Amino acid sequence: MLVIIGRNWHRLVIAAVVLLALVHTAELALVGAARAVIATVSGRLVPVYFVATADNKVAFTFEGGFGRDRTTEILGVLKEHDVRAAFFLSGKWVTDHPLAARHIVSCGHDLGNYTYSVPHPNSLLASELKRELEKAHKTIEEVTGRAPKVFRPPYGEYSNKVIETARDLGYETVVWSIDSLDWRGAPAADMKARILGKIHKGAIVRFHVTGAHTVEALPLIIAELKKQGYAIVPLSSLLLEGRYYIHPHTGEQRPIEPPGDAGRHERRSPIDA
Repeated sequence: MLVIIGRNWHRLVIAAVVLLALVHTAELALVGAARAVIATVSGRLVPVYFVATADNKVAFTFEGGFGRDRTTEILGVLKEHDVRAAFFLSGKWVTDHPLAARHIVSCGHDLGNYTYSVPHPNSLLASELKRELEKAHKTIEEVTGRAPKVFRPPYGEYSNKVIETARDLGYETVVWSIDSLDWRGAPAADMKARILGKIHKGAIVRFHVTGAHTVEALPLIIAELKKQGYAIVPLSSLLLEGRYYIHPHTGEQRPIEPPGDAGRHERRSPIDA
């Protein structure tokens, strides 16, 4: 028996590799099928608004498109409080602020694609949006040495066309569940009250590198969140990997679980309108 096995060991190895490949392919097909069914039933695609998690963790995100830049001050606050965030940068912003863009990367923060010229995505043809994303991707990678893996549509504007175009380029589209409203010039105290009043597990919080009072608000918000037991983690650490889907009504990114594991995660719908 041992002699027979010994003579055919290479065949057994090949058979095992083929079997593993088939299993992996089947898993990928099931994940794709599950996402397709969800999209078909709902009739619309949605971006990630927040993430299903049992842990008290949230992510801060910053948008850099145009306006007065306060990135250096923001990075100083984040470093002081040991917080890593995600910066969604337009290609034009990176071209105008190459040192700040490289500083973001050297501080260990995530990068995201915010198009090149910050247009209204829904007003573009798919081919035009594709060019915007590709041009921004190339600019960001050339300047920082880092390729972005997530996309945020300017103004939070999306459609099936926008999400599908980004997905074809390998991007997951991510928006937010809590808007700081720093773009409206909200005072630091108001920003703190708004965010703390809406905070939840798996939240994605939106800020801007041009916010008039963002630098003053951040230490207050960070201190209180930590006091409440929240960890502020990089977006890349919050987002799920592997098998997941995005709920078509809430925008919650959820894991695709075996039947026996269903129902174990707490469900909320805290989308910030």
